[in-house]
Amino acid sequence: MTGASTLPSWRDLELGAPEIARLGMARLNIPRVALLGTLRRDASPRISPVEPCIADGQLLIGAMAWSMKTADLRRDPRYVLHSAVTDPDSGEGELKLSGRATEVSQDHRNGVSDAWWVTWSPDKAVVFSLSPEHAVFVEWDTEHGLMRAHRWSPQGGYTQSSRHYP
Repeated sequence: MTGASTLPSWRDLELGAPEIARLGMARLNIPRVALLGTLRRDASPRISPVEPCIADGQLLIGAMAWSMKTADLRRDPRYVLHSAVTDPDSGEGELKLSGRATEVSQDHRNGVSDAWWVTWSPDKAVVFSLSPEHAVFVEWDTEHGLMRAHRWSPQGGYTQSSRHYP
């Protein structure tokens, strides 16, 4: 992180846990959709599909300005993001992030030429940067029944563990 009050960025994840960032980027880019969990006003969970992208070392998502996920994140910036799983028996890995979301400036918003929100005005589409305060990437070796978890946080650094399943 660049300062004590600065939230960690995707770039911090790339530097602190390049393996998670590399594997995670692939899981976000292949389906191009992930699931975002937010908290409703009554603190019950809400899950919504999003199209994450990386720009200038930040993990960005867009949301319609009137959407419930925008209202949720403006009220309580805590989130969880899970990469899409397209086949439960494929052994494809899973990226799991949690942290805080912040709205980005116009410059960051326009820094992604192929993002859906570029053609929308800021009053119609809001862009958030997802700060990864905790990151986990789970690899599944289905042939050998082995699960490997890569974990990272700015405070705890990078760790890795394995266990057999089921």
